[in-house]
Amino acid sequence: MAPQRRAATKAPEGNGAAERRNRSSTKKDRAPREVQRLWQRPWLRTAGLGAGFVLTALLLWSSLGADDGVAEVLARRGEVVAGRFIEVPCSEDYDSHRSVAEKGLSLGGSDGGASILDLHSGALSVGKHFVNLYRYFGDKIQNIFSEEDFRLYREVRQKVQLTIAEAFGISASSLHLTKPTFFSRINSTEARTAHDEYWHAHVDKVTYGSFDYTSLLYLSNYLEDFGGGRFMFMEEGANKTVEPRAGRVSFFTSGSENLHRVEKVHWGTRYAITIAFSCNPDHGIEDPAFP
Repeated sequence: MAPQRRAATKAPEGNGAAERRNRSSTKKDRAPREVQRLWQRPWLRTAGLGAGFVLTALLLWSSLGADDGVAEVLARRGEVVAGRFIEVPCSEDYDSHRSVAEKGLSLGGSDGGASILDLHSGALSVGKHFVNLYRYFGDKIQNIFSEEDFRLYREVRQKVQLTIAEAFGISASSLHLTKPTFFSRINSTEARTAHDEYWHAHVDKVTYGSFDYTSLLYLSNYLEDFGGGRFMFMEEGANKTVEPRAGRVSFFTSGSENLHRVEKVHWGTRYAITIAFSCNPDHGIEDPAFP
């Protein structure tokens, strides 16, 4: 069955939401479950966009003009996508994650509009190139990051992994953290190299061969911290968009069923973390360790 999208009703403002998209699969252990999830965590809120379009659900999909054509908004920054609610204690984890991103990227940054920080490999954008921050800065890294930063990173990765497994009806142990997994910072500075041209449509499985499931944890707010920069699923006739909101997690399968791009950021700064998983243990990587 061709991948489809599940809609959900709008709920009162004040919480975040996240979206996932399914791919068709004949493998029993990857069969998508026709359920929805909303996790009431400020760091993580998810709702399903799965197979089997539910006509009776009421999501207000407003048509907006994107920078390259018509767009339908799947999740506005100020709304919650309602599904099954699970109440858990609140936390401020996502604020701390933004702090990690800001601290790390303050060490460098691209001359163009897109910079990355990969705590696993140590890759950091500096000018028109990348450096290994662990070798480049040496022991000074311990004055920038703390053990608590790395512990928080691991905990959030684990929560995202468990949530993806639950949403897709697979075992969390079958998902292996894979590379690259990184913080990103995007602003409106003109691109200097191909690495700065983040706005092109792409398929994650093609760009990063090890990706089977992609997740994005947003660390800043659309229209508050930046303009433009919406996440767009490329569809014939109408692009479906997700408006970033700090604490919102969007996750989806990484194949060609989910061609996507990010709009150009017109002003401000957009922060996010990309966390990806592979079904192949040979592509797995360990969590980063405090140096």
